[in-house]
Amino acid sequence: MTRNVVVIAVSLLVACVDESGPPLVVSDVVIKRPIPGATVSAGYLELKNTSGQPITITGIASPQFESVEIHETIIADGIAGMRPVAQLSIAPGLSVRLEPGGKHLMLKQPDSEAETVTLQLYSGSEMIISLDAKFASPSN
Repeated sequence: MTRNVVVIAVSLLVACVDESGPPLVVSDVVIKRPIPGATVSAGYLELKNTSGQPITITGIASPQFESVEIHETIIADGIAGMRPVAQLSIAPGLSVRLEPGGKHLMLKQPDSEAETVTLQLYSGSEMIISLDAKFASPSN
């Protein structure tokens, strides 16, 4: 699937980084631009744990949005809905994909008309990765 989002920069802020590479790799980032008048947007990405230890994402922040939450789509009584996910655990060597119809990011209350979105992923109070991505084109 073609992605029109380019990850501009990834900076790791982990105290113990394995020399073989970063413990958390982010790919396939798609951040939807909020439609005019909307107060929410969605984001999709893949997170791969390359370390030998579980990684738990407990929060996500963005200076361009008032809040960012991990949500999952659920079907109850034949009706689709969403609910927040308190944390996202990624086992060693495995990946978790946030995608339409499953777990995804809900970006709420955009603060600016920026062309780039910064996402900061936290485990407890420690930021474990920060990345910048451009908004996806409207056709995606």
